Amino acid sequence: MTAHLTNLLVLLSGSGRTLVNLAQAIADGKLDAHIAGVIASRSCKGIDRAAELGIDHRVVPGEISADDLDTLAREVDADWIVLAGYLKLIHIPPRLRGRVVNIHPALLPDFGGPGMFGDRVHRAVLDAGCAESGCTVHLCDDRFDTGPIVLQRRCPVLPGDSVQTLADRVFKEECLAYPAALQQLVSSCESKSEMPGGHQI
Repeated sequence: MTAHLTNLLVLLSGSGRTLVNLAQAIADGKLDAHIAGVIASRSCKGIDRAAELGIDHRVVPGEISADDLDTLAREVDADWIVLAGYLKLIHIPPRLRGRVVNIHPALLPDFGGPGMFGDRVHRAVLDAGCAESGCTVHLCDDRFDTGPIVLQRRCPVLPGDSVQTLADRVFKEECLAYPAALQQLVSSCESKSEMPGGHQI
């Protein structure tokens, strides 16, 4: 009997760079999963990239209710909901609690919460004079950027950094962190062990 391949439903709102990174990690054998569908909160480059990758996709504007998210996940037989630059608050149905994952471009719990996304995060890090930044992969609850941390990666904030140079450095860490964290979660569930605790690299 063929083992069930873990299905991911990716939610996004922007460029789709994280979607492409995950697809590449799967192609490279670094993530044992299949991207079964993409939901976008608006028309965006991410939808175009999903089409280029041959992934089922649609636009669902506004906040998605827990019941509707459950329906969308069932339609593609999704095991995990993966947020990839998704800007709407997630309402998690009971059966998917502990199965919704997000990546944030800072070291949570710092620089998270409503309105903290993209360049706003990097500007806040620079304005605070931080010596380092990074990214955080975490399980989601019903608030922005909270929930148990799965994995963090760190990088320095360099003298003379702009928002863009810092964003580029953090995104390089995201490209490593998200596939690694998802593989960790997938492997943990396949072995029927408990969800892994957070750790840092």
